[in-house]
Amino acid sequence: MAAPLPHAFLEAFRGKAFAGEWPTLPELFAITTERYGSRQCFTVYDPDRISMTYAEAADRIGRVAALLVAEGVVPGDRVVVTGKNGPEWAVAWLAALHAGAIVVPIDAQLRKDETANLIKAADAIVAFVDEEKWDDVVSGPPGKAGSKAFGLAAIHSLSPKKPSYIYEAAAAAPIPRVARSENETAAILFTSGTTGTPKGVMLSHKNLVADCFLAQANLTILPTDIFYALLPLHHSYTMLAVFIEAISVGAEIVFGRSMATSRILHDLKEAKITMLLGVPLLFNKVLGGIMKGIREKGPIVSGILGFLMALSGLIKKTTGVNPGKALFGTVLDKASLRTIRICISGGGPLAPSVFRRYNQLGIDFIQGYGLTETSPILTLNPVEHYKETSVGKLIPGVEAKLLEMDSEGRGEIAVKGPMVMQGYFRAAAETAKVFTVDGWFKTGDVGWIDDENYVYLTGRAKNLIVTEGGKNVYPEEIEEAFQLFDEVDQILVRGFVPDASSAAEEIEAIIHPSDDFAKGKDWAAVAKRMEDIVAIVNEDLLPYQRIAKTTVVPEALEMTTTKKVKRFTVAQS
Repeated sequence: MAAPLPHAFLEAFRGKAFAGEWPTLPELFAITTERYGSRQCFTVYDPDRISMTYAEAADRIGRVAALLVAEGVVPGDRVVVTGKNGPEWAVAWLAALHAGAIVVPIDAQLRKDETANLIKAADAIVAFVDEEKWDDVVSGPPGKAGSKAFGLAAIHSLSPKKPSYIYEAAAAAPIPRVARSENETAAILFTSGTTGTPKGVMLSHKNLVADCFLAQANLTILPTDIFYALLPLHHSYTMLAVFIEAISVGAEIVFGRSMATSRILHDLKEAKITMLLGVPLLFNKVLGGIMKGIREKGPIVSGILGFLMALSGLIKKTTGVNPGKALFGTVLDKASLRTIRICISGGGPLAPSVFRRYNQLGIDFIQGYGLTETSPILTLNPVEHYKETSVGKLIPGVEAKLLEMDSEGRGEIAVKGPMVMQGYFRAAAETAKVFTVDGWFKTGDVGWIDDENYVYLTGRAKNLIVTEGGKNVYPEEIEEAFQLFDEVDQILVRGFVPDASSAAEEIEAIIHPSDDFAKGKDWAAVAKRMEDIVAIVNEDLLPYQRIAKTTVVPEALEMTTTKKVKRFTVAQS
């Protein structure tokens, strides 16, 4: 007998709480509130614990929605939300949808001119901003003053430290949800081009809700789970995999306010987090700290622990029994990971060795894959049958094929499914470029798919390096090999042309050493160690993949808010 679908419970609400194939996001929140109204919903440690239940959150959402309607927001208007993670951000996001508007989450770390450009591109009518962005948005562009400079009818603060604080400005009573169709746009997420012509990914209610529940076929989440929203919520990965996933089942969301290690460890321990989602950089640093502690115990003890880790991983892989937490409880306690049920890595490639070690330590570790344009989840590695070198199994509803396969069976991954975006906002020509004539979305990622529908990524098509002899090299494959070297903080691999008379490229590695390693050391010694690490990595690479040039830089490379190096902002040397 087949197991029930994760969203089977929705049938009890069909025709009552919603009418379509999938509920809209406000309908989904109302369903969860009816099921789990007394459960904790949004929590923050600031520094002490502040929390609200689903019922309390629903009341606040309804009252902020009433404020928006009173200010003239009508269905289809755009409402901007920009600020650091917190309950106010979540309430504003859901209130915009409750009022029938389209929510536009914007990266809080953008410069003033970039923020202004996106507000203008979205043609927004209201903005919710935190204290750091308040002066930027209220002052407007040079020579202009007030909200009208951005075409906004109103600005509200996500912080009590600024005027028109969201909870104080909210109406005295909530309003009923403004009816919307699941096929209407719910959110516009801007990706690249923040200083030029921005691209806004339009995602419908159906895109987001379908992706949320279909992903649960590869990942069991529970009402008793406690999610940690550490990465920025404006990003599709955190927005769907933490925020929407949690509210779909009545789980609690704890908002991380800082990336400082001490603050993260405090939150993990105090909140008893069970679901930790992050990017490879975060998991590499946490694992690096754990392995450093093990090595410091001396060669005999570390050798025994290494043997036990390998044994633990073998037992888990072959029997499904997970002995790691019993074997390494003390180690996990020190890292504040004892209560973690599942770790999920996304937003970039993760070295299989990192994946393997977390599983050996007793933590169910999952890697996923997707893009903003796919809401974003396309694959997740099931806990019951994971493959360390894969980014996961296609979730139900996703069709995938390879375009322009090479001689090794690799091609650009193209997909169809209910999670694929509606298109780019007011950019029909840009939208047409990323779809085939028969409707397949071209991801821009190159890889292959096995006979069990597990996806293996090689790299981004646009990052391809073509070496002498016509060999194709994807820098991401090489960068993965550096993830377990604690001395390396950042690595960027790219092609360079040593001979202007030839189009053939050789491979360069740009490395920023970790501060801990470089501190107090002569720079020549630091650079020498980086070159030695490159030599070690080169030994395991194919001849045409080997790094020919190493550039060691003292300053950190520019990164995105999801902690990926901005590949095309590094000047050619």
